Amino acid sequence: MAFMSGLWNSIVGTNEKEVSWDEVADFYLDLRKYFSVSEIDKEEIPIVFGEAHEISFNKTGFGLNYTPLNFITIYHIDTRKAEIKMPSGHVDQPVIEDNRDGTVSIKYEPREEGIHELYVKYNGEHVQGSPYKFTVDSISSGYVTAYGSGLVSGVSGEPSQFTISTKGAGAGGLSMSVEGPSKAEITCHDNKDGTVAVSYLPTAPGEYKVSIRFGDKHIRGSPFIAKVTGEGRKRNQISVGSCSEVTLPGKISDNDIRSLNASIQAPSGLEEPCFLKRLPSGNIGISFTPREAGQHIVSVKKMGVHIQNSPFNITVQEQEVGDAKKVQVSGTALKEGKTHGENTFTVDTRNAGYGGLSLSIEGPSKAEIQCADSKDGVLAISYKPTEPGYYIINLKFADHHVEGSPFTVKVTGEGSNRQREKIQRQRDPAPLTEVGTNCKLTFKMPGITSFDLAATVTSPGGVSEDAEIQEVEDGLYSVHFVPKELGVHTVSVKYREIHIPGSPFQFTVGPLRDSGAHLVKAGGTGLERGEAGRFNEFNVWTREAGAGQLAISLEGPSKAEIDFKDRKDGSCDVSYKVDEPGEYRIGLKFNEQHIPDSPFKVYISPAVGDAYLLEVAQFPDSAQVDKPAQFYIRFNGAKGELDARIISPSGKTDDCFIQNIDGDQYSIRFMPRENGVHNINVKFNGVHIPASPLRIKVGKDDADPAAVHAHGPGLGSVKTGAKTDLIIDTCNAGAGILAVTMDGPSRVAMDCTEVEEGYKVRYTPLAPGFYYLSIKYNGAHIVCSPFKIEATGGKIAEVGAQETSSVTVETVQKVSKSGQKQGPVLPNFKSDASKVTSKGMGLKKAYLNKHNQFTVHAGDAGNNILYVGIYGPKGPCDEVQLKHKGKNNYECWYVVRDRGDYIVIIKWGEEHIPGSPYKVEV
Repeated sequence: MAFMSGLWNSIVGTNEKEVSWDEVADFYLDLRKYFSVSEIDKEEIPIVFGEAHEISFNKTGFGLNYTPLNFITIYHIDTRKAEIKMPSGHVDQPVIEDNRDGTVSIKYEPREEGIHELYVKYNGEHVQGSPYKFTVDSISSGYVTAYGSGLVSGVSGEPSQFTISTKGAGAGGLSMSVEGPSKAEITCHDNKDGTVAVSYLPTAPGEYKVSIRFGDKHIRGSPFIAKVTGEGRKRNQISVGSCSEVTLPGKISDNDIRSLNASIQAPSGLEEPCFLKRLPSGNIGISFTPREAGQHIVSVKKMGVHIQNSPFNITVQEQEVGDAKKVQVSGTALKEGKTHGENTFTVDTRNAGYGGLSLSIEGPSKAEIQCADSKDGVLAISYKPTEPGYYIINLKFADHHVEGSPFTVKVTGEGSNRQREKIQRQRDPAPLTEVGTNCKLTFKMPGITSFDLAATVTSPGGVSEDAEIQEVEDGLYSVHFVPKELGVHTVSVKYREIHIPGSPFQFTVGPLRDSGAHLVKAGGTGLERGEAGRFNEFNVWTREAGAGQLAISLEGPSKAEIDFKDRKDGSCDVSYKVDEPGEYRIGLKFNEQHIPDSPFKVYISPAVGDAYLLEVAQFPDSAQVDKPAQFYIRFNGAKGELDARIISPSGKTDDCFIQNIDGDQYSIRFMPRENGVHNINVKFNGVHIPASPLRIKVGKDDADPAAVHAHGPGLGSVKTGAKTDLIIDTCNAGAGILAVTMDGPSRVAMDCTEVEEGYKVRYTPLAPGFYYLSIKYNGAHIVCSPFKIEATGGKIAEVGAQETSSVTVETVQKVSKSGQKQGPVLPNFKSDASKVTSKGMGLKKAYLNKHNQFTVHAGDAGNNILYVGIYGPKGPCDEVQLKHKGKNNYECWYVVRDRGDYIVIIKWGEEHIPGSPYKVEV
């Protein structure tokens, strides 16, 4: 309090001049701590002080003689909160104990069996990782139980872990064994709480039998079978459609079918989207997978309204329902196979009804899959692996495993001699950012100039502002901005008006709302292409994912040297060098899960050689669809062959026309066929020139993924068997390619139809678990994509390997209901004008040619904009000035030149504050 006493002396001086209450109150208010709490979090205790005649200070602050105006309300704020959601859906309260060392203990005595969710919040926000899931065992005391992923699956070369609980089991010897294709070293750790943590290390893929005995008897479930795949396992999948098709009455045009959507409801109540098409007769046709016999209801809607004759009734016969048990599979390739050759087996679905066939193969290499449909309805499926080892084949029909699936296949033969290098680095959580603090996002992009870079930041309320870009060092840049509100911000970074790899970025101000591998981003030229014999670089941003372990692996023709540099702000720089050219795969995992789009396939070209001599000249800033454009290449004495190809946003590749202008200069002509950002690969003697690939924007309105947003119930918690939907808002984002992909424990029936504000995506999950919904616009993830979605409920489809469903739409340009966008959008303010107070002589009486003052205090009124207007007999007054003193406290003064009655209007947002408008006499 010595500091406070010093301030007090500076106010009253040493001569002890008389001090009015107003001055002391202002001094006290400036030092107040402002906070906001919810109604649930506060306990209100009003305290009344007796009358006192003076104000004094002592070593503890205000003395007992401190005089309040009326009442002082003391708030007890509980900033920590925990609750548990039980399997029944009821919510229970655990006990929170403060350990007095910066940590708390949460204790809970469960009353139900099953999966519980623990929600832990601090200042109203979930802490990192919340909600936490835990299972309450249904087996009574006296039994030994085991649980963990190591009892089901694993990866060779990586520890597989599980836990054994012996609580209340009494005396007895505990023994374990692991049998399989390789010797697995077992380690145990006594947790001193009645549980034992067990880890074993399989060094070869295949099936492992994990036996756990207590008192020489197998525990419940033992022996467990764990399927272990090769290190750096890779997966490939195909789907073959076999749907029931029905013709509905009514004619439809090609234009109308874009805005129609259809769903089919089975007798059990299961509702799924189904696909519409226009038949040659002009009628509407639908295709769907029948899951049960009986009468089904088909609803066809346009903009949410049934079309004529909808809903339609159709009947599904028993023999039409897909039955995986009736699928016949045969062939030795389901038991053993050879590398670098076609391994073929047959699938007969002729007597199994209608249903889609899905196949996935997972193992040490990504096996190429071919499917041939013979005339008699029997499918011949072949796969071609490049590495020996154990592979797992999942074969499903109508979303159920066929007999014997999943199959474990032993593949023998010569490998491709691919080398693999891996490093792991622990990522600490990035520093927490708050409103009003300087926020920073860094990225490395060598070989450019900062003049061509631009960045904008869009707040959760929709307000976009330019951000500052600084060059930290050669090729390393940082984006700086000061946020004005909490929540997820969108940071767009563009180079020559095109988003850089990774942009737009998600940047959370305040506590993180989620964590995990799906929130990690990676981008840079080193993930697109590289050069042998030199370091190739890319960025990894883990800030939004929280703390965890980042694993970087590189596999290809030669061993890699990997370097890692932590920037200490939630981002890092990764560089690698390989000696041999060829195709490499870069895997990025966070906490043992692949990040979005991992693994990345990268082609490493031979050393550049003379290609570095080539220069690009007169490259156009933009181009138009179906109109030729050109640029020039100068050889500067280099000798060799020049090649150029243009790649469209949809992935189509076309040759460019190359013509010699003179001995050392060539022109390259190209004609784009679609809107969007195109890449032009220019190679010299088969090697990219330094500027390649060149990027060019085609068309006036390029699609902007930063302007696309998604919302709706389909992004939250969903139920299996229940149709759900979400809206993808593409207003003011231009026209582009919208790609929606769902990865999860089952395939989903999914469709996408046009609505007023963009596009509606509908889907029905068939198995419980976590799904990841990726939304890309012209190849770039929108902010918050992929979305993590949890599905609960019963299993309608069998769970196997991770399955993927997708839909792609070529969008049309949309504008918001208010028409063309009129500048920035105001944020959604939360305020209460009734809590604003004002005082001062300037609200009662004013003097000519003088500064007439008053103050406005809005510290307890939330956030909004303060409007002040003064109107007199001859119009507005000559001069008004408003100064923000901090914490929503304002000081205002004005000057008037004419006598008469004036009106002072004070608004907090759109609402008048108490007392406004004021009548002032001059």
